[in-house]
Amino acid sequence: MVYDVAVVGSGFSAISLVTNLLELLPETSSIAIVGDDSAFGRGTAYRTELHLHRLNVPAARMSAFADRPTDFLDWLHKRSRPLDGASFASRHDYGLYLRDTLASLLRSKQQRARVDFVKAKALSCVSCEDEGAVFRLSDGRELRATSVALCLGVGTASLPRLTSDADIALLRRVVRNPWRLGWLSRVKPDDTVAILGSGLTMIDQVLSLRNMGHRGKIHVLSRRGLTPHAHSPVPVQPVEPLISAERLEVSKILADLRKQVREGADWRAVMEGLRHRTQHIWQSLNQSQRSRFLRHALAWWNIHRHRVAPQVHEVFDALLENGAVSVHAGFVSKIGRVDGVNHLTFRKRGTSMETSLVFDWLVNCTGMERAGIGHSPLLQNMAEQRMLTTDALGLGISVDKKSRILSCDGNPREGLFAVGALTAGQFWEITAVPDIRNQTRDVAEIIAKRSAENSSPRHQISHECQYEVVKHKCLMTFFCRFFCCQNRHIEF
Repeated sequence: MVYDVAVVGSGFSAISLVTNLLELLPETSSIAIVGDDSAFGRGTAYRTELHLHRLNVPAARMSAFADRPTDFLDWLHKRSRPLDGASFASRHDYGLYLRDTLASLLRSKQQRARVDFVKAKALSCVSCEDEGAVFRLSDGRELRATSVALCLGVGTASLPRLTSDADIALLRRVVRNPWRLGWLSRVKPDDTVAILGSGLTMIDQVLSLRNMGHRGKIHVLSRRGLTPHAHSPVPVQPVEPLISAERLEVSKILADLRKQVREGADWRAVMEGLRHRTQHIWQSLNQSQRSRFLRHALAWWNIHRHRVAPQVHEVFDALLENGAVSVHAGFVSKIGRVDGVNHLTFRKRGTSMETSLVFDWLVNCTGMERAGIGHSPLLQNMAEQRMLTTDALGLGISVDKKSRILSCDGNPREGLFAVGALTAGQFWEITAVPDIRNQTRDVAEIIAKRSAENSSPRHQISHECQYEVVKHKCLMTFFCRFFCCQNRHIEF
């Protein structure tokens, strides 16, 4: 199969890029969306159905299109779910919005580029040249594309102090990936749950447990014992941070921000004002400065920058107040099973004292995998073939400022892009919708320009692939019909 563009992945980055490509590419172009996730476009974040799982960004900033800021709010209003722009919509609603948006573009009577949904995983890259790349798929076929965007996200970090040869009875009580929600139905109401990690994922899982009727004790352990702050219950206007251009050392930046807050500025307003400057500041730091930030300031950055909706924080705070949830600061020493009982042993932060917690379930909420390639056979294969390199600090894969993947010699590969969290080494702030939305627009514009310059031929199909592509066309038709706005499956 030969395409003009291949989008590899099935999360928000992929759907955002495709919607932009459909607006920019001529009707003679062809796009392949490669992925085997049945929840296409929703990824991990937006497939949840729990109403208390809220977006962490106000609804006014969650449009899929940078030039149409009210698009998401308009979608909510049309479905009798009106929100003001400062409110925090449910993540489930946002997932449906993304699917509706793509389906609407595919249904449009305007001439659009051809789109095929290829329900398979890209396992390896056969060749990667400036003229295009060839991938081997999990169903045995090969796919060639002139331009390729890797939208593969990142995996879940591994659990510390737990090996594959651990007691099988213990391993059955360990939840390595909490987003595989089947584990929740196996938790008994009075079971004790230990959660490693104290960030946004932890809060999501605590709320999910309580929603399922769990009433047992929940222990939360992280290195610093810090939990996310809440957004302000009333909108705040961004305040421009007073950072000296000559003081781009991490410690000096923090000192400037603290001074501004001490002098009366609302810290949330300062953080909002910092948003549009974050990528520039990050790119101004050298490797040593970035490394110090990751070692010493990252935990505080996360709880101030990645805040939760006020109503979510209120529920979680009540659980802390009544003792249902306890947060501990420390370092895991051992995870084991003694006399049929599961134990989590940790050293309390700032001391040499060890504490042991008994648990029925151990849940991994330690966050995203730093290096970003361990979860993907394709990325591992490309790294082994020196088609790409991992970021020096383990923040994904190396790209330039245009999101083009860098080869081992440091030169950008024309026509090969990475989008989303995989590009954190270059952009740092690249996990929130507003940032990814801007990135995908930029990448789509580069691909469209490249396509026009190359005047690549219309989608070609070899004889032996005719049947498979017809099947993909049927899948696209099904997608449009199933996620149509009037379809009963997504009416509210």
